[in-house]
Amino acid sequence: MVSQEQRRRQLAREKFLRQQQRRTSARRKARMRNSVIASVLGVIVIGSVALYTTGVFKKDDKANASAEVTPSPSAPTPSKGPDPCEKPAKGSVEKLSWKKEPAVTVDKSADYTMKLDTTCGEIGIGLKTAAAPHTVNSFNFLAGKGFFDHTKCHRLTTNGIYVLQCGDPTGTGSGGPGYTIPDENLKDNSLKNSVYPAGTVAMANTGQPHTGGSQFFLVYKDSQLPPSYTPFGTIDQAGMKVLKKIADAGESTGAGDGAPNATVVINKATVTKS
Repeated sequence: MVSQEQRRRQLAREKFLRQQQRRTSARRKARMRNSVIASVLGVIVIGSVALYTTGVFKKDDKANASAEVTPSPSAPTPSKGPDPCEKPAKGSVEKLSWKKEPAVTVDKSADYTMKLDTTCGEIGIGLKTAAAPHTVNSFNFLAGKGFFDHTKCHRLTTNGIYVLQCGDPTGTGSGGPGYTIPDENLKDNSLKNSVYPAGTVAMANTGQPHTGGSQFFLVYKDSQLPPSYTPFGTIDQAGMKVLKKIADAGESTGAGDGAPNATVVINKATVTKS
């Protein structure tokens, strides 16, 4: 039988062991807490450096930025400029589509011009009918149907190549008339050393031969491109001034390829025979 003294000592020892366990557990929790805090602080510091070097912090960031923090010079920043263009004319894009290319009815020996009445000004284009009859015929057909009216010019490039791209009724870069036309005039005398000179109007395509539809691009500065895009027109002097105005306003991403900051809408496109 255990004596009262032995029982007292046993209880004291058990109490001591419980106290030691609590102290050990408390120290372990403290170490874990400090480790977590250190890790979190490390993430915050690293994250802050990353955000700073990529230019995410800006002077108007109310939560984190100080007035002395500026974006890194190496990071792309949107080249936002004032919108130099007017509001689009009233109306909406017609949802038009055809299963096959229209029959060629243009007079190949005649001169044709295309006029783009845009929110930023008028762009006149002399068309190369004899060299690109399928392309000119398609534009004559589509313009006559009002296909381009109220459509946005959805893309502006300002780095490497210098073009404004238009002609997509969806404004996404994936729209077209439902048919394709053959490549033409790829050996045009104006294309030297794989350069599309300023003032050229050419067809966009999917990167494969004979996949042109309705999308086209207007070159506002000499651009290095493979001769894979049908050159079918030349922009007049007044049109080049309009393009410069659009280009000067910049594009939306700051990376050199995005939607134009200017509100470029083709209110109406017309093709006429001289």
